[in-house]
Amino acid sequence: MPTILPITDFLDPQLDIYARLSENQLLNRCDPQNGIFIAESPKVIERALDAGCIPISFLTEDRHLENQALPFLERCPDIPFFSAPFEVLTQLTGFALTRGMLCAMKRPKLPSVEELCQASSRLVILENIMNPTNIGAIFRSAAALGMDGVLLTSDCSNPLYRRAIRVSMGTVFQIPWTFLDSSWPLPGISELKNHGFHTVSMALRCDSVSIDDPKPSSKQKLAVILGSEGEGLLDETIDNCDDTVCIPMFHGFLKCCRCKRSRILGAGEKINQVSRQPVARLSSARDNLLFKPYQNGSKTPENQGLIVIRYYLALRGAENGVTSMVTPFFCVQG
Repeated sequence: MPTILPITDFLDPQLDIYARLSENQLLNRCDPQNGIFIAESPKVIERALDAGCIPISFLTEDRHLENQALPFLERCPDIPFFSAPFEVLTQLTGFALTRGMLCAMKRPKLPSVEELCQASSRLVILENIMNPTNIGAIFRSAAALGMDGVLLTSDCSNPLYRRAIRVSMGTVFQIPWTFLDSSWPLPGISELKNHGFHTVSMALRCDSVSIDDPKPSSKQKLAVILGSEGEGLLDETIDNCDDTVCIPMFHGFLKCCRCKRSRILGAGEKINQVSRQPVARLSSARDNLLFKPYQNGSKTPENQGLIVIRYYLALRGAENGVTSMVTPFFCVQG
């Protein structure tokens, strides 16, 4: 029988985990094995549960006990459900974005770098990306484009911060990820090469090759490295990669190989030619992807092509493109 615990006061200590503990307190840096994260919205909570994350408690608006909370009450009958009226929960910062439900969960054990490298052929490496919104958006893009895993340097924002989870729409639970345990950049890049990865840095340099160069896409194992929001990749990182790739841009648009745009445009080869094809032929975009696409569920080859075009047109402005595709299928920041 589910345990439903009503809350009428915002200062109730039972709300501390949701309302008053900081991200660092939840992370529990002194004992990360016992860390906690907060999942927001039914869809994200469902993806976390499907990935094997262990719930500690739920918090929901009273009226949702009769509808969207029911599947979770049935699925987790031994987990306490805190319920409160809307006027209490709206005192929680950002509650309007949670779609009426939150869940505190134990942080899952992360795979080792070696395990992730052995199981992957396409990796994204994030260097010093500190904004949780960017982390979440990159994970969502990586999920759309079929990346096998994500490795983060130690200075990156944690993918289990609330905002990163929310922006990713729970894809941080679907794509394996972990933090690099080697010093970065040189020891870390050497470790990638020892696992057979061809390393590619996204950067603007005189010797950068175009994203449509066949050399990187022909490699059996490929690791694409994205730099920070402000300075981009470290010079030492670029110097020690096998290739440096840049993105050709149309006139009037600033070249940018940093995380916000390179994570999206870096997915498609010859994307400018594809974007000018009639809608009926957009499925051919699948054949121009640098990374292998998912082909399960709604992510069919046809839809995969539309996703890439939507990304491209959204960033380009779609002044002369397929205007019905302007809105990106996935969240694009900046």
